[in-house]
Amino acid sequence: MLGILWLIITLLIYGLSKKLYRAYPKVYFSPLLITPLALIIGLMLTNVSFDTYNGGGKWLSLMLQPATIAFAIPLYKYYDVLKKHAIEILASVLTGSIVAIFSSALFAEWLHLDHQLISSLVPRSVTTPIAMSVSQVIGGVPNITAVFVIITGLLGSMIGPMVVKALRIDGEVARGVLLGTSAHGTGTSKAFELSSLTGTISSISMILAALFTLTTAPLLIALMFH
Repeated sequence: MLGILWLIITLLIYGLSKKLYRAYPKVYFSPLLITPLALIIGLMLTNVSFDTYNGGGKWLSLMLQPATIAFAIPLYKYYDVLKKHAIEILASVLTGSIVAIFSSALFAEWLHLDHQLISSLVPRSVTTPIAMSVSQVIGGVPNITAVFVIITGLLGSMIGPMVVKALRIDGEVARGVLLGTSAHGTGTSKAFELSSLTGTISSISMILAALFTLTTAPLLIALMFH
């Protein structure tokens, strides 16, 4: 019952923080930042263990997969646009995914992190369910990977719009690929704030990045460290 209570508390905190973000759309009011911080403070103050919390919280994790599939709905609406720019999207996302894998691994190695932490960091640029699966396959710690994914998403949603503005990227396809490839679900949420088409392109980019990372990360890590 305590786990279910914390599930309800989580939903309430998220709902309130989302209303706050809509009223004041600043990244430091993002539900993805406020919700985990509030929960961490709450769990520490009440001495509730993560296992107890996860008794109810696990249902939110299980809902990530059907939530990701729901991104297919806007893809149907803009099918013609996606078909027209398919080559550009595929090439851009593949390049971005490979760069993300290599840059993460090389930066982690430069910091002298152990192999397990490097493997946990590598899939940080894709949506959580896929990232955790990739992490497990290549020898990482899925829970640590989930933290890196959240941090990447928050930073991407902050830096992405700045890059778009600084480089004067006006194309909706280019903006969508940038946010979806680099900041997965959080970037996609930000992309939908820009326009429906930008969000849709970001959705497909996020999905493609997840697929590319799932298939290439184990091979690239093996080539780099063996």
